[in-house]
Amino acid sequence: MNRKDQSLMYINIALNWNSLTTRLPKAGETILGHKFFVGFGGKGANQCVQSSRLGAKTSLICKVGKDSFGNDYVDNLKRNGISTGQTADAATGTASIIVNSEGQNVIVIVPGANLLLNFEDLKRASDVICKAKVIVCQLEITPAVSLEALKMARASGVKTLFNPAPALADLDPQFYTYSDIFCCNETEAEILTGIPVGNLEDAEKVGRMLLERGCKLVIVTLGAEGCMMISGDEPIPKHVPAGKVRAVDTTGAGDSFVGALAFYLAYYPKLSMEEMIRKSNCVASVSVQAPGTQSSYPYRKDLPQDLF
Repeated sequence: MNRKDQSLMYINIALNWNSLTTRLPKAGETILGHKFFVGFGGKGANQCVQSSRLGAKTSLICKVGKDSFGNDYVDNLKRNGISTGQTADAATGTASIIVNSEGQNVIVIVPGANLLLNFEDLKRASDVICKAKVIVCQLEITPAVSLEALKMARASGVKTLFNPAPALADLDPQFYTYSDIFCCNETEAEILTGIPVGNLEDAEKVGRMLLERGCKLVIVTLGAEGCMMISGDEPIPKHVPAGKVRAVDTTGAGDSFVGALAFYLAYYPKLSMEEMIRKSNCVASVSVQAPGTQSSYPYRKDLPQDLF
């Protein structure tokens, strides 16, 4: 794979079980839903699919189960032009998602085969990792394996984008120093720092704390409010707002943003980071206007061409 053409999306997959309700249930409560559907998900796969639909050449390092779900998922990746092909003697990862009428969600992840991805798998994929322009890692596999992938990429001069999700309060400090771009949402930011993020000022505090831990550039995604960006090179934080849209389902919007950001990092590296974030916000805002996760992700042909 030619480095000029390759943007690498990395890590996990999951099958999404989606239930739509008017509101989210309270603890111990049973409520009626009005729609159920199964879709494809997993943070790494979501991000990979969004990048691919924007025109990136992508690869996904993952493990799926030797079951019907795994077979269906490999077929889905092929349809999206994504190179992959790992199987494991475990169930394919799943995510149970409940979405209310305002598009808000709660998610339970069962990693399954994702946790079988190991250091030997990384060694076998080292050529792909080292020839990429960008590598994207998350925490839906064993964290030490994600960290090793970041280290391998850094050693080869590959730009590293880390999305600490699901967040860990005791995250290995090396994740901060091996991430060129550290991108988290409000919930993840609070778990990592102990600071609840309720406004732009809170997001700024979180960003500064993460910089102190060794990050080069921090992006805190704020849903409908856009993003807060802060870097070691530009100490003045920048709020990049998102366009106002009517959200139908916000599931996977953050992954759409990360996938779009990785695309711009790989294919439009001369853009300012603020402009990359603005364009990525635009892509993600389209995804929340349709139900589902990957099924809601826009293709390049359906987006305003000034994004490219």
